[in-house]
Amino acid sequence: MKVHPQQIVPGCVVTKDVIGNTVTPIIPRNTVVDPIHIQVLEKFRINEVEVANKLVTGEEFEAEELTEEEQQSLQKLPFFEHFVDVVKQTRLIFENWDYRTPLDSKKIRELILPLTEQAEDKRDVILKLHHYNDPKFYMYYHMVAMAVISTYLAKRLGYDESERHGVALAAYLSDLGMLKSQKDVYLKERSIDYNEYEQIQKHPIESYRLLEKEPFNQDVKIAILQHHERLDGSGYPLGVKMDKLHRFAKILAVADMFHAMTSERMYRQKQSPYKVIEEMRKDQLTQLDTEVLNELVRCFVNFGNGTEVKLSNSEYGTIVFTDERYPTRPLVRLRKNKEILNLIDEKDLYIEEIL
Repeated sequence: MKVHPQQIVPGCVVTKDVIGNTVTPIIPRNTVVDPIHIQVLEKFRINEVEVANKLVTGEEFEAEELTEEEQQSLQKLPFFEHFVDVVKQTRLIFENWDYRTPLDSKKIRELILPLTEQAEDKRDVILKLHHYNDPKFYMYYHMVAMAVISTYLAKRLGYDESERHGVALAAYLSDLGMLKSQKDVYLKERSIDYNEYEQIQKHPIESYRLLEKEPFNQDVKIAILQHHERLDGSGYPLGVKMDKLHRFAKILAVADMFHAMTSERMYRQKQSPYKVIEEMRKDQLTQLDTEVLNELVRCFVNFGNGTEVKLSNSEYGTIVFTDERYPTRPLVRLRKNKEILNLIDEKDLYIEEIL
């Protein structure tokens, strides 16, 4: 019979070789299962094993039914595996997309919403997303990361489940206009020139038009149109500002800037999330919604004493104290000599990453 490793008990007899990512079986047929074998199956993430219907003792073996919660849990990949898989699926959907063909909105919801729901309570995910990127396929990584970051922020801001789903969909679909007509701009191994930037400024309108007749609510569509607008009116495509900006769009603006600045591109290296947050707090206060930006900043504050970090000079250390007024500039005890650095005073140093 075929069972999941969680249903196996010591004394079960394996009737077919269990193959993982190895040349030889990780558990050969005729093996009598011990607790260590169950651990091996879990480590290799084996989903199905064939075992005899009798234990080695001769007793009948009847696998206990998994609860509904256990069944749902088994369907979930570890987050970053799930993230990369959704990026691959996104690429398959949109790489050869005929924009005259209606989108399968049901398929898109089924693809992106389980991922964003999985991440909406995991602040560490936000600080590690920039490690998962391929500059050649930046647009697809950006679409998915935008949805993840935006939904996390929406949850922190108290949005209900329906609203969070709307934010996720708006973030995921906001750059469809880029996929239609400017996708190759991001493949250039140089900064974007003025003419290219002018073309890019049109993509929110194109995204909106592509979705205008699709079965997404108006909040989603308006957020897509406004996701590059700024509070001071300096954004595009319409120069909308302040109270004319949709609340979903304010979240998308922060998520978009943060992921774009932390991601490796064909023409530049990725930047530390800590450095990016400092720049956003310094340079974007008149452009970005303060409440949304503060929720992103709290991702960094909540990594408290004992968190191990790598600094921009390649030294390693441990956070020993964080002043909430300076969340990206904690006290760090260096690993090599136990010296304590106050990053508030070390202007040229910053945290490269959380370990």
